[in-house]
Amino acid sequence: MFRMNAKLAKIRAGHYAKGDFMIADAKDGDMSNPIPATGPIRAADGSFVRYRTRPEFLDMIMQIIRQDLLDIMLVSASNLEALQEAGAFAGTQVRPAFRANDTTDIWGARPNGYGKLGPSRPFRTASLERVSKAKIGNLGLYSITFVNDIDADLRSLEAFHEFLADAAANGIEYFLEVFNPNIDAGIPPEAIGSFVNDNLARCLSGLLKADRPQFLKYPYNGAKALEELASYDPGLVVGVLGGGAGTTRDTFELLYQAEKYGARVALFGRKINLAESQLDMVRHMRLVADGELKPLEAVKSYHAALKDQGIAAVRSFQDDSAVTEQVLKAAASA
Repeated sequence: MFRMNAKLAKIRAGHYAKGDFMIADAKDGDMSNPIPATGPIRAADGSFVRYRTRPEFLDMIMQIIRQDLLDIMLVSASNLEALQEAGAFAGTQVRPAFRANDTTDIWGARPNGYGKLGPSRPFRTASLERVSKAKIGNLGLYSITFVNDIDADLRSLEAFHEFLADAAANGIEYFLEVFNPNIDAGIPPEAIGSFVNDNLARCLSGLLKADRPQFLKYPYNGAKALEELASYDPGLVVGVLGGGAGTTRDTFELLYQAEKYGARVALFGRKINLAESQLDMVRHMRLVADGELKPLEAVKSYHAALKDQGIAAVRSFQDDSAVTEQVLKAAASA
């Protein structure tokens, strides 16, 4: 059994305990801005040299899978096919997952991307039928972005409805990602959390158990909004997405606050992919999620691990210990 499945069973049965928090590495950035999303190769002094090639990116993913501390590895369908052909998941309890859709708000072609050019529009590159027939994995990520525009949100919901039928026909399970609006939605900043909560809960209210997501991937809009959604329906397993890279303290702080206020999953992309040592980052994330280290302690331990390996830190320990993401400051740990 995949570790994810065992943990979900415990959570749904009301037996969640330390150690059951799930961590996913979101290595699906090639569905957004593929070349930068492979992550940086750095010089001995920590300065940027170039981006990884696709083979180097796949090798990095395989190293993280074989570390076997993650619960889920999320990648594009094409990279999942390559990883399965290489036997990357063999002997591990990491569950493979693929990005099942790629809405326009994640199209990140340089220099500016498409994210702010208009309301999110639904689109799917991956074929669920082909993925199913290839037997490379049956867990997909479906993403939807509500923007407070009736026509745009209707299109997004109609596409979601079509996806559900397609997924059921092809034996695909899914987890649902909901982003904050990608454009100015005419909503006060302090109301974004409740706007997203209501739209998320509403779009699931008409679904029977067979069509509901395994869990949610959701922006952290502060402790109050997270607690509200997590307590609303115990049957919904709420997870937080990582957002921007931030500092190492931001990474551990988000993980700590997410678990404290009701999330049971963290799905981090850039926060892992841009780390000086991705394996050490994942190891310390696990320690924070399991309550073994507080965020600041984890930053100190992470920097010590870098020093022991002769890896140059991108930021000083002092700078890397700062909470810089505004949404994390109100409930920051001691």
